[in-house]
Amino acid sequence: MPGMLAKKLGMTNIFSEDGQIIPVTILEAGPCNVYAVRSKEKDGYEAVQLGFGEKKEKRTSKPQLDYYKKHGLKIPQTLKEFRNFESSQFKIGDEVKVDIFQIGDKVKVSGKNKGKGFQGVMRRHNFGGVGGTTHGQSDRLRAPGSIGSSSYPSRVFKGQRMAGRMGFENTTISNLKVVKVIADKNIVMVKGAVPGSINSIVAINK
Repeated sequence: MPGMLAKKLGMTNIFSEDGQIIPVTILEAGPCNVYAVRSKEKDGYEAVQLGFGEKKEKRTSKPQLDYYKKHGLKIPQTLKEFRNFESSQFKIGDEVKVDIFQIGDKVKVSGKNKGKGFQGVMRRHNFGGVGGTTHGQSDRLRAPGSIGSSSYPSRVFKGQRMAGRMGFENTTISNLKVVKVIADKNIVMVKGAVPGSINSIVAINK
């Protein structure tokens, strides 16, 4: 089954037919143009490369710019390959619209989650802190504590959980239900939350 790129516009609530409140994420899905078609004969696998959004010409390399001009395509903000299409049915320049999704479809949404910057161990790894203040630990409540051994092995093990950069990692949420599709506005609403901040680009796969 196919998929496409979308922009996360935010979250809201809608009412179902029986009056239940449903939390939904609003996604502006496409329209996406086909920028390349992969075939088993030439590339060893079947896929369709879709582009979404636009960016400035000066932010594009010359080989890419020549390719887009050759095929009469706009400069995309994001490119991504989807292997779930019947690639033989597409050619460069074709348009994929939001009508590939229907109400009730189960989809998975992939994207970069929110970046949190440099965080300590309590927020990054859910540490509980060193402990009570009855043994002289007045200023160590949010500290990681000891990170290694003494005489043996006399080093810090690789992968030790410590403070560091948190977030902005590839994340996928599966089994999200499509609850509303507004085809004329390229809007699809899915139940629940999806990765990323507002205006970030995500991939929707059926």
